Amino acid sequence: MHYWLMKSEPADVSIDDLATFPGQSVAWYGVRNYQARNFMRDQMEIGDGVLFYHSNCKIPGIAGIARVATHAYPDATQFDLKSKYFDAKASGEQPRWFNVDVQLVKKISLVSLAEMRLHPELARMRTLQAGNRLSITPLAPDEWHYITTQLIRD
Repeated sequence: MHYWLMKSEPADVSIDDLATFPGQSVAWYGVRNYQARNFMRDQMEIGDGVLFYHSNCKIPGIAGIARVATHAYPDATQFDLKSKYFDAKASGEQPRWFNVDVQLVKKISLVSLAEMRLHPELARMRTLQAGNRLSITPLAPDEWHYITTQLIRD
C-alpha cells in the first residue's frame, strides 16, 4: 500500500464537493506534470491512502482522507477541444495524460500547512520542502501514520 498527498483547488473541487458527487468519487483530471502523471499511472493502486489537500486558497491544508478507487486510465480532458486541459499531441491510441478516481473516506477539520510545519516528524515531507509545487506527492508510511493519528482530530 502507498500513501499520497493530492492537491486540489477548492474553487475547482473541494472536499465538500467530493462529498456530494455520485459515489463520493471524482476523476483526478487535469494533471499536466509528468512526474505527477507517472505517480498515478505507474504507482497508484486501488486502496492507496490519500490526504485530500486544499491548495491555492486562503488557508491551504489537509481537508480530508480519501482512497484511490480505480487504476489509472486516460484523462478525457486531454481530448476535449473545449477543455483548458486539451492536448493536441494526445490521441486515443497514444494518450499522454492519465488520472485515477479518488473516493472520499472522511472529511476532517482542516490541518493547515502552517500546522504541519510545526512538527519535526514531518520535516522530510515533500510537500513541506521549499520549491515543491507538485500536485501529487508520495507520503512515507511514517508521515501518513503521524498525520492520521496525531494531527487529525476527527
